[in-house]
Amino acid sequence: MARIAVIGAGMGAMAAAARLAVAGHRVTVYERSDTYGGSLGQHAEEGFAFDTGPGLLHLPAVHRDLFVKTGKEPLERCVTLVQVDPASRHLFADGTSVSLPNASRAGTVAALDTALGGGAGAKWGAFLDRARDAWDRSRRPLLEEPLRPDWQVLGRDPYPAEERRRLLRPARRAGTVAEIGAWELAEPRLAALLDGYALAYGLDPSRAPASAALLPYMEETFGSWYVMGGMRALARAVYERCLARKVEFVLGAEVARVVEKDGRAAGVELADGTVAEAAHVVLGARPWPGLVPGRELWADGDVAVRQETGASGRFVVMLALRGGRSADAVHRTVVHPADGAAEREAVFGGRTASHPTVTVLRPDDPATRPDAEHEAVTLTATVAPHGPVDWTDEALRTRYADTLIDAADAAVPGLRERVLRTRVRTPAETAADTGADGGAVPPPALAGAAGVFLHAANRTRLPGLLLAGGWSHPGGGLAHAGMSGALVAGTVVEGDAFRGSQ
Repeated sequence: MARIAVIGAGMGAMAAAARLAVAGHRVTVYERSDTYGGSLGQHAEEGFAFDTGPGLLHLPAVHRDLFVKTGKEPLERCVTLVQVDPASRHLFADGTSVSLPNASRAGTVAALDTALGGGAGAKWGAFLDRARDAWDRSRRPLLEEPLRPDWQVLGRDPYPAEERRRLLRPARRAGTVAEIGAWELAEPRLAALLDGYALAYGLDPSRAPASAALLPYMEETFGSWYVMGGMRALARAVYERCLARKVEFVLGAEVARVVEKDGRAAGVELADGTVAEAAHVVLGARPWPGLVPGRELWADGDVAVRQETGASGRFVVMLALRGGRSADAVHRTVVHPADGAAEREAVFGGRTASHPTVTVLRPDDPATRPDAEHEAVTLTATVAPHGPVDWTDEALRTRYADTLIDAADAAVPGLRERVLRTRVRTPAETAADTGADGGAVPPPALAGAAGVFLHAANRTRLPGLLLAGGWSHPGGGLAHAGMSGALVAGTVVEGDAFRGSQ
């Protein structure tokens, strides 16, 4: 039995902590803030409750596996999961709309054909076939195994893009999400639908490799789920599972550096100078300069050195509304702008988009509102991080909140007249709460693009120091963070023999 120090109480870090504790290790988690859960935060005020991070769970099998492997109580005994149906409604700038059913390929194809016409459903179905091939080719090495030393093989895009022959010119294949939309889907609304999936994960459609097709495939195949009580309830369940497995939490404890001894990680030093010895250290945050004084954690050519994915954050508007939730309300509506190219140029160019893609969440959950005569609604847009945009500017915050509310009126008619109270959360708050540079949100790892969309390996070049969470392999997102925790625990328990889940 070894003593293990975990830095951060995010979802990936807690997943690693619970698994390591079950394996017999003594685990202590040091968290700089006064709570756990990382991005799974919640704002509660006067009977209203709002998720401040992810609003839905995809690939719930990852968390089901965590609960099965760490105790006798399955996930569904600890939280109430509800499959959202329809999975999403999409409103396009030309006034058309489509509601996509949850985890129904045939239903999605039929809905797109009916709403958009012109064989739109068949085009999307054929795209999902190619996305499935990309999933099958990359799922294990990209998600279920530690990042291999010869990670360069993942630099090849697994998406089988269609070859487009052109008269007197070389054939072309889509290499990015935007090119799939333009060349393969060849329907502006379908292209906007695909762009929306990429943006929701913080990816620039004009740069994200075609392999990002596995993101809509994953959602549409495995479904979208809501946790009753808000997504914060999932964080609470993981935290309580850690406590039940004797994991110790030290909140309000900022780690200044990792202690190195005899060429390996030997513990952590807190900001107050306290040193806690450990045989292994798990970092559940993005590595910062001086984390290990005088030590380079990566060598030239490692993924972490080559990462060039850019960064984005989340702008969240929490609306307390008078009037109850209508019977025909949809849990998730995505309002697409007329000019997606202008939006991504602004977001990934360090500016605010005048017409952003806005996701409207209206959970049918009594725990989010004081009574049936009120409703809690959350609006979210992907934005540039704090720094390029000054998200502490009150005038900007108010103006941009109004921009999202104006867009969301298409999803909730008369929205502005119902507003009792508005609360805003920007990348500036994310940076303050989590320490993430600029409040950036890590995207999931993707194959292709010569590997620049991969994340740092869970094992660093300092023996005994491992990485978990969204800033490490296999990247950001609730499911991916959970996978990183499993990979870290397996690496500690099995050592060099560990090759991932079977």
